[in-house]
Amino acid sequence: MVSDTVVPRTRPAVPDRAGHRHPLLRRWVIGLAVVYIVALACIVFWPVPVDRNIDGPLLHLINWLHRHGAPGWFRYSTIEFGANIVLFIPVGVFIVVLAGARRWWWAVLVGFAASCTIELCQLLFLSSRFATLNDVIANTSGAVVGALLGLILLIVAEIAHPRR
Repeated sequence: MVSDTVVPRTRPAVPDRAGHRHPLLRRWVIGLAVVYIVALACIVFWPVPVDRNIDGPLLHLINWLHRHGAPGWFRYSTIEFGANIVLFIPVGVFIVVLAGARRWWWAVLVGFAASCTIELCQLLFLSSRFATLNDVIANTSGAVVGALLGLILLIVAEIAHPRR
């Protein structure tokens, strides 16, 4: 005998679409994303390297740190790689919050695609900029870190303001 009872679906611990459950969070993320995209476009399409004016003082600081015990692997390239990671963390956060936890992998895909596009544009159109595979790796890594942070943000938002 078949029962006519409908079994309710259980809700996932992490909300699938944060915007539907947390509209204030969604509005904040959209606003921050717009500001971020404008800033990112200025940074990546600036005709000359954005660190041009600080590379001298930064090298002096690194040399000073080496004289005072900083490890040899801590170089200008290390700082640049780290900066590229940090630059793409917002991509991961924004995509996860806007698309939902189940689509966390979109953040990695978007980060990778955006980074490849940026590097290709720099190679083709900006002769004083340098397109590198390291930048793609760092930017994609930043998107991964951002996706993880986005998942944590959704969990915290759900704990702070659970669905009734």
